Amino acid sequence: MGIGSLTLPSPPQFVILSLLLLCAFGEAVDPFACDPKDAVTAGFPFCKVSMPMSDRVNDLVGRLTLQEKVRLLINGAAPIPRLGIKGYEWWSEALHGVSDVGPGTKFGGAFPGATSFPQVISTAASFNATLWEAIGRVVSDEARAMYNGGSAGLTYWSPNVNIFRDPRWGRGQETPGEDPVLAGTYAAYYVKGLQGNDGDRLKVAACCKHFTAYDLDNWNGVDRFHFNAQVSKQDIEDTFDVPFKMCVQDGNVASVMCSYNEVNGVPTCADPNLLRNTVRGQWKLDGYIVSDCDSVGVFYNTQHYTTTPEQAAADAIKAGLDLDCGPFLAQHSEDAVKQGLLNEVDINNALVNTLRVQMRLGMFDGEPSVQPFGKLGPKDVCTPSNQELALEAARQGIVLLKNSGVSLPLSHRRHRTVAVIGPNSDATVSMIGNYAGVACGYTSPLQGIGSYVKTIHQLGCANVACRDDKLFSAAIDAARQADATVLVMGLDQSIEAEFRDRTGLLLPGRQQELVSKVAKASKGPTVLVLMSGGPIDVSFAKNDPRIGAILWAGYPGQAGGAAIADVLYGTTNPGGKLPMTWYPQDYVSNLAMTDMAMRSSRRRNYPGRTYRFYKGPVVYPFGHGLSYTNFVHTIVNAPHVVTVPLDGHRRSGNATVLGKAIKVNHARCNKLSLGLQVNVKNTGSKDGTHTMLVFSTPPAGHWAPSKQLVAFAKVYVPARSEQQVGISIHVCKFLSVVDRSGVRRIPIGLHRIHIGDVKHSVSLEAATLGV
Repeated sequence: MGIGSLTLPSPPQFVILSLLLLCAFGEAVDPFACDPKDAVTAGFPFCKVSMPMSDRVNDLVGRLTLQEKVRLLINGAAPIPRLGIKGYEWWSEALHGVSDVGPGTKFGGAFPGATSFPQVISTAASFNATLWEAIGRVVSDEARAMYNGGSAGLTYWSPNVNIFRDPRWGRGQETPGEDPVLAGTYAAYYVKGLQGNDGDRLKVAACCKHFTAYDLDNWNGVDRFHFNAQVSKQDIEDTFDVPFKMCVQDGNVASVMCSYNEVNGVPTCADPNLLRNTVRGQWKLDGYIVSDCDSVGVFYNTQHYTTTPEQAAADAIKAGLDLDCGPFLAQHSEDAVKQGLLNEVDINNALVNTLRVQMRLGMFDGEPSVQPFGKLGPKDVCTPSNQELALEAARQGIVLLKNSGVSLPLSHRRHRTVAVIGPNSDATVSMIGNYAGVACGYTSPLQGIGSYVKTIHQLGCANVACRDDKLFSAAIDAARQADATVLVMGLDQSIEAEFRDRTGLLLPGRQQELVSKVAKASKGPTVLVLMSGGPIDVSFAKNDPRIGAILWAGYPGQAGGAAIADVLYGTTNPGGKLPMTWYPQDYVSNLAMTDMAMRSSRRRNYPGRTYRFYKGPVVYPFGHGLSYTNFVHTIVNAPHVVTVPLDGHRRSGNATVLGKAIKVNHARCNKLSLGLQVNVKNTGSKDGTHTMLVFSTPPAGHWAPSKQLVAFAKVYVPARSEQQVGISIHVCKFLSVVDRSGVRRIPIGLHRIHIGDVKHSVSLEAATLGV
């Protein structure tokens, strides 16, 4: 269930350019610290690789003055010349490729760009953990290469694993979607790809952000700097914290970022319960905690959480914050110590966490070129194989939403001329979404389709805002002339982005009118291709028989146009599934983004959020996605009873609620799993890769979700053949639910497992064992 075999194209001009620029690359960049050419500093104990890392870190901290220490508490960490340590910029980004959003990365010279993969919401639609890890490996290769060339750092504040709770959120595109298990699995695998597998050593240091309950940027006069998210203990444990916990415990991430917002009246970056007790205490983070940029300043200046800046600095550090993105801690921490609000040992503890990560990265090991990854350079960025992976990722993330009759795939023989229409029809930069860098190159939808057939191109709308119909008639004429029509519509960063939440779910401006008029005029099949991060209410197109097919491409990255064309013409059989619910416009008409409750409430006339708790009408459900073939599931082996062992000293009254649900921490969870063997048969005439989603419906309970994702797998099945897939479901992690007090419990009784149309019931029973 990997990413499949990859065919490499011939080296593009971009790589040739990079190789030519290598001549101007010059000598290797000098070491960050512990330069072997400096006899004085190289002899410090903290430079001795043979010493235990903890001893090296403590030696370095012990040599620093208070003034030097506070200048290391911020992203633009100051140099310490007397110890041979350079300044360091901690802020780099790698959400879906090396990005220049943060000041730590610069493109130009030997590094004119980097591979730009699809936006995360698109890649999540592949439901392919192997792919996510492979992308992480490529991104970290390119990041290390740029670091070696002096163009980037080694600390990357990615991925974003917040829950896509509200479909209007402008940054939902950055996330893996609305399901906590999907988001957490994505986090763990992408982080593993970024950080490598060399034990305690790090290839680059990843960061899961933004902790926690952050999913509003700027809606209806409420912005993220002023928002106090009122969240129940149940929803924190059941939804918002799940991806972060998995990122720390399964992905071993090197950093967690706290968010701008308050949670229940306390800024997340000043909350010791969240940072010190949960992230570091319960989850055992081996790394550092960083603030979102200027968050400490925000909770003093904007949220007015403290009366003095010194108190704000003290509160943040004592809560467990190790690094401030922004100048605040460097400006006020020393005075906080002098005023007795903060002990110097608290600052020492913060530096131990950041310096240890730098040492795990090899930054205190002397000459970079002789270290692991030290030979990576311009030749390793934008390679043919890296760019082919970006194309494959785009193919795997495309979701076929509708396909009436045999509208798709298009035929070379019957559809020799195609009208390509729409404001996103010749998109390039729009395809890479936000938090992107400079791509190696682009293939727009128009170019991609043009590689298959002759095209007639008309925009129809000047841009995605589509404020008038001045270009409609030319688009309608193109559809009348062509054998088939492809409309590439949707959104871009002018509609949804950081600090830009959407006001509704419909296509912007007069896009819907254009689609309907073109479809009415088209002499051949009409296909609607949507680019967006968030869901769009396209009920009109779903119900219009003249629109034969609908594809969602998300923001498909630098090779998006080629991937779209491959799906349109059947070179690729689509296998993506929606990672979020597509709601009708009515869903948000009277729904405040500021209401954080996940569960529905009849009393409040509140619909609930995400497929787990919302039971109303949808345009397309979470997990929806069609194929050009047909797959049939059969469960060939699965238990009907699973016994949950309890610790022997637990008694039923203490361990259960009315004998119906066991506290997870009272069960012996270690290797407790439910194993399934599933046959997947391809009954159609086309080879295809099937995305198998496994859901569980727990025993009836008013606080349990209606169903929840518990496993997923990718399997390639040739036409008219079958494959067997093994699924293992960790009982305590994935068959548990959370009660209203925020306690995770395993419901005793009948759990129903759903795989497509197939259902299997398994009974969980409690059994007490001896101590």
